[in-house]
Amino acid sequence: MHIPDGILPLGLTLGGFAAAAGMTAICLNRIEAQPDPRAGLPRASLMTAVFFAASLVHIPVPPTSVHLLLCGLMGAMLGWYAMPAILIGLLFQAVMFGHGGLTTLGVNGVILGLPALAAFGLCRALQGATHPAAAAFASFVAGAGAVLLAVALFAVILLAGLPGHLDASAERAAILALALAHLPLALAEGLVVAAVLGFLRRTSPEMICVR
Repeated sequence: MHIPDGILPLGLTLGGFAAAAGMTAICLNRIEAQPDPRAGLPRASLMTAVFFAASLVHIPVPPTSVHLLLCGLMGAMLGWYAMPAILIGLLFQAVMFGHGGLTTLGVNGVILGLPALAAFGLCRALQGATHPAAAAFASFVAGAGAVLLAVALFAVILLAGLPGHLDASAERAAILALALAHLPLALAEGLVVAAVLGFLRRTSPEMICVR
């Protein structure tokens, strides 16, 4: 789910940077408003490292392969810290492994950051759920829904920036195939988020960011 350099037109890349900057500014403002803005930094550092390494875990889904996104888990674990953490992880992925690009850093940040914040919003809205089954279902929806939203944003942005000299029908078919390949990943990440948050609720509920 990383759009590389040279794919999108200049307008979309600049728009991506503007959107990512605006989202990051809102997140940083919310972090600064917390009683202790630095309290979440250790957890954010840990999850940034996990997010960074997740792109190396590829799952074959013929005719392509997908890699872990973890945007739902990032949102549930980090809250407002998720967007800055994702941008830092994407930057290191682009520089060290060539995953994504520097000119598309803003766009890729929006593709993964917006679903992360949506997952955070869902977890925060349902933080009062006391029944384990309801909490597990909400966690699954947050994890799977974040992947589906990221895939939808990825497809829409790619189609919007499709170069005119390419075969539009062939490119649409390829993008659709890639999107469908992420359906098993959405299911898997939903189960992972439900399992992780369920374990943390029992052992270390302070690790789940619901503020």
